[in-house]
Amino acid sequence: MTKAPTLSQADRTTLEAAIGHAFVEKERLDWALTHASARTHKAGNYERLEFLGDRVLGLCIAELLFRTFGAATEGELSVRLNQLVSAETCAAVADEMQLHLFIRTGADVKKLTGKRMLNVRADVVESLIAALYLDGGLEVARKFILRYWEGRAVRPDGARRDAKTELQEWAHAKFGVTPVYRVDDRSGPDHDPRFTVTVEVAGAAPETGIERSKRAAEQVAATRILEREGIWQPQSAQK
Repeated sequence: MTKAPTLSQADRTTLEAAIGHAFVEKERLDWALTHASARTHKAGNYERLEFLGDRVLGLCIAELLFRTFGAATEGELSVRLNQLVSAETCAAVADEMQLHLFIRTGADVKKLTGKRMLNVRADVVESLIAALYLDGGLEVARKFILRYWEGRAVRPDGARRDAKTELQEWAHAKFGVTPVYRVDDRSGPDHDPRFTVTVEVAGAAPETGIERSKRAAEQVAATRILEREGIWQPQSAQK
């Protein structure tokens, strides 16, 4: 079977510095960064590692939250956990590390944009966590997770629920209606789109959000209503 090329020594050095670990088994790092489209050997892509990494991440984040928020209820801990292990957060970690410079994919995947590419970046972070776990054990994986998640765990918005879910429950309780989302505009090139979405709740003024994906724009619009109506404290006031 044809294999995707391994990382160059310069790339390996740069990436291991960002990770905080020098791999004993160098092939594990290559494996963690290889999408199924880049090679034909099924055992050589990150899909199996992603499965393991998801569980290791969940355990370490649950432990971090349990230790950090001693007075938090189970419900609040669950909200924080779900946000921290989400694809959006994992992709943000990938972007912070600039992992997109090292991921090996087929030409078809390299053209992906929006949420599907977000999921690729998130999956690679989880596979990287599994590679660290296999190469150095739980302490090595935990050290990496704390490096990139500990600051995120204590952010003021860490206990916020999903904005659309929160808005729907508020709208049902206050007005007996369901929020309606409408895409007003889509602009920009395929690799950098901009969606303008308006959310309407009968009985309240509408709000608009603009973001790079339809879902993200919906979240922004929902957040604006929640903050305007005093359901959520504005982010600027929490800092």
